[in-house]
Amino acid sequence: MADTTLAPIDGPEDWSGASLRGSQEWIAHLGEAEIADIDRALAHAKTLDRELLSLTREDFPMPLMDQRFDAVRAELEGGRGFALLRGLPIARYTQEDARLLFWGLSQHLGEPQEQDGAGNRLHSVTNTGMRVEKNNNVRSFQTDDELTFHCDGGDAFMLLCLRTAKSGGISKLVSAAHLYNEILRRRPDLIEVLQQDFHFDTRGQHLGGVRFQSVPIFNFFQGRLSMLYKRRYLRTAQEFPEVPKFTKGQQEAVELIESLTNDPEVQLSFYMEPGDLQIANNYAVLHARSKYEDFDEPERRRHLFRAWVTLPNGRALPPAFATTREFGTSYARRHGAPAKTA
Repeated sequence: MADTTLAPIDGPEDWSGASLRGSQEWIAHLGEAEIADIDRALAHAKTLDRELLSLTREDFPMPLMDQRFDAVRAELEGGRGFALLRGLPIARYTQEDARLLFWGLSQHLGEPQEQDGAGNRLHSVTNTGMRVEKNNNVRSFQTDDELTFHCDGGDAFMLLCLRTAKSGGISKLVSAAHLYNEILRRRPDLIEVLQQDFHFDTRGQHLGGVRFQSVPIFNFFQGRLSMLYKRRYLRTAQEFPEVPKFTKGQQEAVELIESLTNDPEVQLSFYMEPGDLQIANNYAVLHARSKYEDFDEPERRRHLFRAWVTLPNGRALPPAFATTREFGTSYARRHGAPAKTA
């Protein structure tokens, strides 16, 4: 059974844009030795002449990056919940080499997992020209739309920026603990509401074939808060006739979350640079992206690689996550239940 609490959350995971203003302590710069470590691992992996997704952690020997990722994982579970690694000289790699080295890096962060019903474990985040409103299988990362605050799948996500947009595409992060504390302070009556089931559109990606899943937004388990939130998919699920309409309390709770996440004092906003690696804990941090305008030339358009990973130091997960599209695989890996979701 999930825990419930009405106590404020204290510690490094409770941060805000205002508290980090003027600080760059959350940005870590890769050193020359670490970049050389990555280059050696890339060169070794290329000699193996094997299909990318068949390559394992051992095929990318990176002793220095292992140390770096030890620190990142400690920050993800026990710290702020996110990190930005800067300084990878992405312009000197071909796109295929960048894809290969990103796969190697994701293996050293954790265990990459499936991101869709087709079982793909590495996604390109770029504008395909498709629209969410016109196809129930299209997902927001495949468009140039604004991505409202949400969490991805797995314990953590990792993004590698290859190219930025002509304009827009600002990255934004929000602390789940800070949201909880602010809601507790302003509307404590909504804390109970947020620990009841909400219904999320699965976008046709649930391996069980269900169109929507029911899970609370706030989930307490073994003393830890884990959040699942996707306003866009809450809204599209409301279009299904079998999904109950929002109660007054649910509507007010979602409106308050939206108001808080869009407050510049609450969110941390920044532009990713080519070569940046953005990594965040999906239970502790929500992320978003502003709408962007792309270049006309396909080779110049905004492009990132994305991985969802299960962390070796990941927290115990609430049973409500066991059958979710986003967290079912990490739940199964950690708790031994059969993996039924992507």
